[in-house]
Amino acid sequence: MTQQLNATELFKTAYENRYTWDENFPGYSADVELKQDSEVYTGHIRINRDWSVEVTGIDNEEVQESIYTQLRDIVTHRKRSSFEQSHSKHEFNLGETDASGAVEILVKGDSMGSNYKIRGTEICQVSRVMGRMAFVIDTHESLDTGNGYVASRYDAVFRNPQTNDVIRVLKFEDTYEKVGDYYVMTKQVIHSYENGERTTTEFNFSNIKLLEPATVEA
Repeated sequence: MTQQLNATELFKTAYENRYTWDENFPGYSADVELKQDSEVYTGHIRINRDWSVEVTGIDNEEVQESIYTQLRDIVTHRKRSSFEQSHSKHEFNLGETDASGAVEILVKGDSMGSNYKIRGTEICQVSRVMGRMAFVIDTHESLDTGNGYVASRYDAVFRNPQTNDVIRVLKFEDTYEKVGDYYVMTKQVIHSYENGERTTTEFNFSNIKLLEPATVEA
C-alpha cells in the first residue's frame, strides 16, 4: 500500500508540475512559417480561448493540415486538467530506477498501456502502445518557467509492438518565449528519420499577439 501511495504521489507531483495555461488564457494569433527542406510556406494561425485552432492563408492542404495538427498538439499539452480528471481511475506502482536516477511508474487501468519515468519532479519518459504502434518519448532538456516545466528537447521512437522493429524516429527542439503572462512556442524543429531518409521540418511563429477578451455589450 505504501509503495502504491508513493508511486501515485510521485507521479501526481510531476504531473502537476507541468506548465499549463490557466483558465484566464485568452488565446493568441500569430504568423507562421513552415520550412521543409527547400520548401517554405507562410500563413496565419490562431488558438482561441475555447481551445479551437484555425490555420489560414496556406493553399497547400497537406501543409495546412500539418500546421493544424501541430497546433492541436500544443493545445493538448498546454490545456490544464486536474490529476483527478485525467488519472483518477488509474493505479500506479513503482518499477525500476535506471542509472540516471529516473524512477519507472507502472500504470494499471490505462487504455493506451501507458508507463512513465519520473526524474526529480518531471516526467522524463512516456511509453505507450496504441494498436499496431508503440512509442517511447524521452525528454532530454526542459524549460523551467517558474510556474512549471515544459519539455524543450525530446525524441520519440516508434516501433512495431510485435517485432520491436523501429519504424520512425523524431527528434524535437522547441523554443518558448513569454508573451504577456503566458509562455508560447515560437519555434519547433523536427528531425524525422524513416526508411533511411532524414527530413527536417521547422515551424516559426512570429508577430504573436494575445487575443483581447470578448466584450459584452449592455
